[in-house]
Amino acid sequence: MILQTDIKFVPGVGPKRAGILNKELDVFTLGDLLRYYPYRYIDRSRMYYVHEIDGSMPYIQLKGKITAFEMFGEGRKKRLVAHFTDGTGFIDLVWFQGIRFVENKYKANQEYIVFGKPTLFNNRWNIAHPDIDPYLSEADRPDGLMAMYNTTEKMKNHYLNSKAVQKIIENAFGMINGRLPESLSADVVKTAHLMSFHDAVENIHFPRNPVLLRDAEFRLKFEELFFIQLNIVRYAADRKDKLNGFVFKRVGKYLNLFYEKHLPFELTNAQKRVIKEIRKDTASGKQMNRLLQGDVGSGKTLVAVMCMLIAMDNGFQSCLMAPTEILASQHFETFRGLLSDMDVNVALLTGSTRKKERADIHAGLLSGDIHILIGTHALIEDVVQFNNLGFVVIDEQHRFGVAQRAKLWSKNEHPPHVLVMTATPIPRTLAMTVYGDLDVSVIDELP
Repeated sequence: MILQTDIKFVPGVGPKRAGILNKELDVFTLGDLLRYYPYRYIDRSRMYYVHEIDGSMPYIQLKGKITAFEMFGEGRKKRLVAHFTDGTGFIDLVWFQGIRFVENKYKANQEYIVFGKPTLFNNRWNIAHPDIDPYLSEADRPDGLMAMYNTTEKMKNHYLNSKAVQKIIENAFGMINGRLPESLSADVVKTAHLMSFHDAVENIHFPRNPVLLRDAEFRLKFEELFFIQLNIVRYAADRKDKLNGFVFKRVGKYLNLFYEKHLPFELTNAQKRVIKEIRKDTASGKQMNRLLQGDVGSGKTLVAVMCMLIAMDNGFQSCLMAPTEILASQHFETFRGLLSDMDVNVALLTGSTRKKERADIHAGLLSGDIHILIGTHALIEDVVQFNNLGFVVIDEQHRFGVAQRAKLWSKNEHPPHVLVMTATPIPRTLAMTVYGDLDVSVIDELP
C-alpha cells in the first residue's frame, strides 16, 4: 500500500534526510508524513512595500530586485548580505548558513518575491534567512494561506525548514495514484456532513481558502475523537462482559438505621435517582464504574455515605480516596459526624499518619474491623490490604490516573464497585469523551 512506502523514497528525501525525519519527527512512512500536520498558517495574500515596514509585523512579503551581494566577517562570523529594493526603500537579506547555495541560486538585478520576519539592525531593516521565489509573472505570486511546520535545529542544519517539509509533502501527494482511502464509513461521513479524508488532508497542508481549511480541521478532529470514543466504548463493553462484580443483594440495618435516625436532611429527588442507579449497578453482578457529577453542596458525599452503608449491609468494606490530605481530613470529619452514633468504624490514612497508627489501621483492615477507610494516595500502597473491599469512592478523578484507579481494583480477587465524584461541570458529550469508560449520574438540584 502506497501509504506504507518508506519515507526515503519520497522525492527530495533520500536515506540521509529520512534518518533525520525518523529521529526528529517519528516520520517513517509516506502515511506518517501526510499526518504530520502544520501547527499554524500565514496569510500570504498581502504584498507589502518596504516603506510600510514597522516593528509590529511578524512577517512581510515583498516584490522587488536584489541589487548587489556583500560578504561580511570571517570564519564562523561570516554572513552574506543581499541588498533588496522594491522602489520604495531598501532592506537587507541576510544568510549565516548555506552561503554557497544562495550565491549559486540567486542573482543580482532579477525580480524575486521575498518572505520573512523583519528586524531592525543598526537602523536598517533586514530579514534573516528569508524565503525567496523567482518572480516572472503574476502567476508566480503566492496567495492564500501558507502552512507552517514545526522543525528542530538539527533539521534546519540539514536544510529541512518548514518550506522544505511542505515541498516534501507536496512530492508525497504526487506519488499517490487516485485518492487516499477513506478512513470512516460512508454513513458516518454523510451523517456528520464531513469532507472526505483525501480532501481534508490535502486542505490541511495546502488550504485553498479559509472555509476549506476549517472544514478540513473539523473532519480530522472529528475522526480523532471518533476513534478515541470508539475505543473507549469498546473497552467499556469489553470490561462489562469480562469483569464480574460483587452483588449487593439487600439493604439492611445500617442503611435503614441511618435513613430513619441520622439522615441530616430529606434527600432530593436527584439524590434518590442517583442512589437508585447505583443500587441497580451493584445488584447486577457486573462491576460498577460510575461518575457522579454535582455542584458543591449538592449532596454527593451523603450519597457516597449511604452507598457505603449498603456495602456494609452486604458484608463489604469501603474506601474513599481524595487528592489531598486536607480534603481527606474534611471527608473523615464529615463521615464521623454523620455516623457518630452508629456502630461504624471509620479510619483515616494519609502520608502523615504515624507509624504505630498506620500499623493498627493495616491490621484493622485485614481483620475487617475497619468498615470505611478514607485517605489519599496512601490507600494504593501495596501494604494496604483489605479483608473484603467492595466499594470505592474516588473524589475528583482528574487528579488521579487510570492506573491508580486500577491499583485499587487489584486489592481484591474481584474488582470493587467504583464511584467517581466530581464538582467540575462537564457537558454530557464531553463527559462521554473524558470519562467514556464510566456511566454518568448527575445531581442537578440542591437540598
